[in-house]
Amino acid sequence: MSRMSLLSSPMLLGFEEIERLIDRLGKGGSDGYPPYNIERISKEGERGEILRITLAVAGFTRDQLEITVEDNQLTIRGKQQDDKGREYLYRGIAARQFQRTFVLADGIEIRSAELNNGLLSIDLVRHEPERLVRRIEIGERNSGA
Repeated sequence: MSRMSLLSSPMLLGFEEIERLIDRLGKGGSDGYPPYNIERISKEGERGEILRITLAVAGFTRDQLEITVEDNQLTIRGKQQDDKGREYLYRGIAARQFQRTFVLADGIEIRSAELNNGLLSIDLVRHEPERLVRRIEIGERNSGA
């Protein structure tokens, strides 16, 4: 049985990639850790939109964090190791790992990433595409009669 989706309309041509991205996003379930914010930052005189993703990564160092972009997918990974040299009487802060994934639209670029006071901030820029209008000439096809 074939699957129908919102993007399978015959009026929407070439949106198969978007449908694939939506499927990939749905499969990337997350446990809610670490919590994050996404905000729009307005900058005067800049062309395009600036977005900031901020993740609460208290306890992680720069060396324990990795940010990658592949196939329009931003992935942030954090890996902590247990310190075997410590003897805990009570352990309420676990050393844990995480992976957060964000699917990026075409034209979004990573500008910078900073770790400050336990918050990892990643700035992205969405450039405004140029609006082009192109006139298409209508040719004539000869019927070989």
